[in-house]
Amino acid sequence: MPPETPEDLAAALPSAAREIEEFVHAAGWDQPTQVFALVPTGQLLAAEPGLADQLDPASPLTPIAQEALPAEDLAEALSGIAWPEQVAGCAVVQEIVVLPPEAEAELPGDSERDRQVAAEHPARHEARLVAAVLRDGGETCVMRLRASDSEPGDELIQDPSLAPNLLTALHATFAD
Repeated sequence: MPPETPEDLAAALPSAAREIEEFVHAAGWDQPTQVFALVPTGQLLAAEPGLADQLDPASPLTPIAQEALPAEDLAEALSGIAWPEQVAGCAVVQEIVVLPPEAEAELPGDSERDRQVAAEHPARHEARLVAAVLRDGGETCVMRLRASDSEPGDELIQDPSLAPNLLTALHATFAD
C-alpha cells in the first residue's frame, strides 16, 4: 500500500470526522469531551500489522481515541497536548449548547455566566460537535443537533466554519 499523500489525508478528513461522531454517538448522549489522534492508516498498518483485521485499509485516516478531557477548561487541556510526528491530525468531540443568533447576541459576555444563561435558554439546542484538523492545515467540523420532543430525529451538519476558535486551538497542538 503506497503512503498516503497530503491530498489523500485532506480528502479523508471530513469522513474521519463523521466516523468519530458516529462512534461517540453510538455510546449515546452525555459523553465527556474526548480527543482523537488521526493517524495515516498505511503508516499504522506498517507499524502494527496485527491491526489489519480491525482497520479499513481503504480509509486514509484512522481515528484513535485518547483519554477524555475535562470539559470545564478545554482550552487549558488542549494547550498541554503535543503530538508526535506520526500523528497527521487530531479531533475533539464535545457536547455543546447552540443558541439562535438573536439569543446569542443577548448573552452577558462573561463566559461562565454565558454558559449558565445558554443552558437555561428556552431556544437552546443541545449538540455534539466534532472539530478536526490536519497537521498540514486541513480542517472540518461536524455537529449533531440532539433531537427534542418538538423536533424528533437528530440533524447532522458538516461545515468547517462551525467552530473557528476550536479549530485554531487544535492547530496549536501541532505547533513546535
